Amino acid sequence: MLQQNRLQSLDDLLGLQGTHTYIVRAHGDGMTGAGIHDSDLLVVDRSLLADAGEVVVAAVNGEPLIRRLDIIDGGFALLPANDRYPPIHIAEGDEMSIWGVVRWNLHRLAQPH
Repeated sequence: MLQQNRLQSLDDLLGLQGTHTYIVRAHGDGMTGAGIHDSDLLVVDRSLLADAGEVVVAAVNGEPLIRRLDIIDGGFALLPANDRYPPIHIAEGDEMSIWGVVRWNLHRLAQPH
């Protein structure tokens, strides 16, 4: 049920931390199994340390992507949520950086008129 007398900012509702939070637009279908679709807006917190199992925005050898972070056989892996894509195992010599942890997914329910 909606509370009509309690308007809150998007920052308050989502628990956003200002300079540590940004929004990125998802591209492609690599994470559809996690409910992230092409053109969804993702709220990303760069102040959080990513744990295994969390969806992250990362770059591998300069290529940005959105994947689920995992540890497999003692090494990092980035897992898609679509069987059409293979896991990315971070090998020695690869350069990986985590840009932030995805905290929210904002996707459109209706097209603008």
